[in-house]
Amino acid sequence: MAVPRNALKKWEKVREFALGMPGAAEDFPWGETVAKVNKKVFVFLGVDDGSYPLGITVKLKDESAHAHALTCPGAEPAGYGLGKSGWVSIPLAQQGAPAAELLCDWVEESYRTIAPKRLIAELDGR
Repeated sequence: MAVPRNALKKWEKVREFALGMPGAAEDFPWGETVAKVNKKVFVFLGVDDGSYPLGITVKLKDESAHAHALTCPGAEPAGYGLGKSGWVSIPLAQQGAPAAELLCDWVEESYRTIAPKRLIAELDGR
């Protein structure tokens, strides 16, 4: 299955943004790409090889952001019980998928939920 170019561009922007956060590191558990801070995942980036629809999964504690994310086409609470903790999976290739800027806002929100206070202070100081 070919990955739509616009979805891949969004994915690359979101990945680059996530890895630019203070203390962020890329890891590949379960064969998928994730961004971690302090050894904890703050965004699941899935796989970009076309074997699975391109998408991201973020933790949104803010109720309005969480509700908004769930209105995106194909978005759903994350599997494995993560949805109960505010994790939302958002597909990138569907018609009407969110713009990269909004996805990056959600990645930042997810980061702020998981990162230690000193790294959030560093982010705020930028």
